[in-house]
Amino acid sequence: MDDDHAAAWHRIAAEGSVSLATAARACAGDLEVDCLGVSLVVAGELRLLGHASDERARRLEDAQLTTGEGPCTDAYVERTLVEVADLHQAYDRWPAYTQAAPGQQMRSVTALPLAVGHLCVGAMDLYRIEPGLLSSRHKARGRAYARILALLALDEHPHLLTAGQRPTRPGPQGYPPSVHMAAGVLAEAYRLAPDDALARMRAHAFRHEQPLHQTAEHVLTHHTLD
Repeated sequence: MDDDHAAAWHRIAAEGSVSLATAARACAGDLEVDCLGVSLVVAGELRLLGHASDERARRLEDAQLTTGEGPCTDAYVERTLVEVADLHQAYDRWPAYTQAAPGQQMRSVTALPLAVGHLCVGAMDLYRIEPGLLSSRHKARGRAYARILALLALDEHPHLLTAGQRPTRPGPQGYPPSVHMAAGVLAEAYRLAPDDALARMRAHAFRHEQPLHQTAEHVLTHHTLD
């Protein structure tokens, strides 16, 4: 066990219990970030919000799912650290996502894949109000936390390990179960292909600055987007 890994475990243990939530909280405090989000992906088909440190992180994670782009998606697909010093300057990379990020007052982000061996189970986003990059020391510590969070995610969500893996693809990785259900309802109501129904829901959520799961809940209740 290297020094960063040992230090991360020590910080987590100081929280009083060991869980995905306490590890995420320890990570945010240790790396001095303003909020943190963890998204988990099951076989490329279903996506779960593993943890959000606050409502800002929750909305930023959902914005990536709605727009189909962002640091979490890139870190998961590319299996590597992704960082942006100033989200105000990232329009060319993530045009839709960067429109959502300033609304939550975040200026910079570092995303790390959550991987155990060859299995990637999601990604962690570290958000900061101030522009700038994490130091080399904090990046090394962040990688240690990412390995630990991956193990804790598997402990709390063992289906991440047993589900058959599918090749990653461009765009959002997985959707919450309620979104799949709502897409089916919308497809039936408007005689759409499932992918077209999903696209229509994402466009509606983005246009109205609404979390995708809320759009799905509305469709499930009213059987319409209106």
